[in-house]
Amino acid sequence: MTAHEPRIGIDLGGTKIEGIVMQPGSRISHRLRVATPRGDYAGQVRAIADLVAQLERDSGHSGLRVGIGHPGAVSPATGLIKNANSVCLNGRPLQADVEAMLDRPVRMANDADCLAASEQSDGAAAGASCVFAVILGTGVGGGICIGGRLLAGPNAIAGEWGHNPLPWPRPDWGEIPGPLHWDGRHGPIEAWLSGPGLAADHLRVTGAELAGEAVVDRALGGDTACAATLDRYEDRLARALATVINLIDPDVIVLGGGLSRIERLYRNVPALWPSWVFSDRVDTRLVPALHGDSSGVRGAARLWPDGGA
Repeated sequence: MTAHEPRIGIDLGGTKIEGIVMQPGSRISHRLRVATPRGDYAGQVRAIADLVAQLERDSGHSGLRVGIGHPGAVSPATGLIKNANSVCLNGRPLQADVEAMLDRPVRMANDADCLAASEQSDGAAAGASCVFAVILGTGVGGGICIGGRLLAGPNAIAGEWGHNPLPWPRPDWGEIPGPLHWDGRHGPIEAWLSGPGLAADHLRVTGAELAGEAVVDRALGGDTACAATLDRYEDRLARALATVINLIDPDVIVLGGGLSRIERLYRNVPALWPSWVFSDRVDTRLVPALHGDSSGVRGAARLWPDGGA
């Protein structure tokens, strides 16, 4: 392979696996999506390998560099996946198994880190010094990019705000202790701000079982109960992001994931967060990912830079 060959990016999500071929200059020449074999670790490894093989056939290349964005993190201590909300990945040697299937080294990073890298490079946060990128989807993740470089940390958990407690909890909204989450904790941010968390909050308050997307659609259509659920969601998001601003003071916060498509978030949440940000005014911008739900896969490809280093 040469430094200026295309790169492959893979985004391993809870419901879909997306793959792209990124040409030098960041042009996407080929794209494929397949359903994620949910709960099937070996099936997910095979699906990644099959996607890579198909992308190489389609693009007329072989042996391309592969970057993978995935839930959770690779433990520096063991080399195994930890902290993934796709729990079948946890405790598994994903990088080693994919490398064995592909017969080449691969680079891997948390999916929110890939979102941060993509949006800081040529997206909604292009040129910003400090970027916090958020995935609001099946899970809630975060990634930090400072000076154009991803922050990983010695424990490989930088940006994992979704597993902190929801700040300034409101007892009148049932936030103490909050719902028991898959990570064994009560009331973490992910339990409130993920798509399933939004749906679960609506069910607890109203007794109506609706998917998160349906709650949002009905709220925007004037349903008062769903509108109240979305109001609570925005208040919680503002509180959660205020702690990030107080800690790292980012220039830009970029939202990705399915819930990032709610346009009113970008008006309402910045209007709410000054109540909790420790500053006389808040200049941090809240923006949607420019590259939409394909931003993470672009960041995965960027784990191998154009220069091939």
